[in-house]
Amino acid sequence: MVRWLIRLASVLLTLAVIGGFVAAMGWKAFTDPGPSVAETKVVIPAGTGLDGIARLLADAGVISDPNIFVYATRATGQGRALKAGEFLFPAGISQQQALNIVVSGKTVVRRVTVAEGLTSEQIIDALNAAEGLVGEIDVVPAEGVLLPETYHFSLGDTRADILARMKAAMAGSLDRLWAGRAEDLPIETKQEAVILASIVEKETGVAAERPLVAGVFVNRLRRGMRLQSDPTVAYGVAGGAGLDRPLTRADLRGETPYNTYVIDRLPPGPIANPGEASLAAVLNPAETDFLYFVADGTGGHAFAKSLAEHNRNVRAWRKIERQRN
Repeated sequence: MVRWLIRLASVLLTLAVIGGFVAAMGWKAFTDPGPSVAETKVVIPAGTGLDGIARLLADAGVISDPNIFVYATRATGQGRALKAGEFLFPAGISQQQALNIVVSGKTVVRRVTVAEGLTSEQIIDALNAAEGLVGEIDVVPAEGVLLPETYHFSLGDTRADILARMKAAMAGSLDRLWAGRAEDLPIETKQEAVILASIVEKETGVAAERPLVAGVFVNRLRRGMRLQSDPTVAYGVAGGAGLDRPLTRADLRGETPYNTYVIDRLPPGPIANPGEASLAAVLNPAETDFLYFVADGTGGHAFAKSLAEHNRNVRAWRKIERQRN
């Protein structure tokens, strides 16, 4: 009996040693650097179980042995804490680190950038073409209700959600800037501010010029002068799709509601979606005596207080154009 107990104890001890050795080797494989040699993105669909996640990581080359990943995950009690989504795994990451990333739920952050001055139609085209978003947008929002900006999202987010965020961002920015607007502006409503800001946005791509351009238009409105803005003419001709040719003299004489060479005040609506900087410029324009501006050949504009001075600037610009052509 004693001899049998000794043998049993010896067997149990041997099994314990072997088990400890196997556990130690398993833990080492779980915590050692993995096989990947570059950052790797892996998409884990919703509803994927532990075995499926382990197989996805192994197939992507993030981990070498899915069985170890499964056993260790269960041993640590994290089998129910795994998240779905698109994850980025650094090169050489261990199985333990890979598990921590999946448990954290920190998915890859994607972004879509909407340029200032795009029309709503152009923005919807950009959103519908953006990879990683789902759901098409069929209805084009009104002009000027979307704030151009960079918007972050995760794989599988909806385009409708991004669109709602753009509308909320525009409303919030407009409310804040309207509250701090300058006194005695010839702008009576927030909508008029957006209309004028959209014209400023289309007139100049130079950030430092926006308050000056806004100041010119504000001065003209105060004097009852027509704005005479080429971008409004182009919008009246082509709408939100954008004009794909130079303006003609016939365009400048065309009687559309947006032609500010013909109408006396602001057009009936925005001609694009202005950025926050253009909104700020319109609501706090530069104090200036300028009434005119024209391109100067450097990407900016030459400003003038009188028509005679403006005509000289126009002749200089036309000379530059002839030399370029």
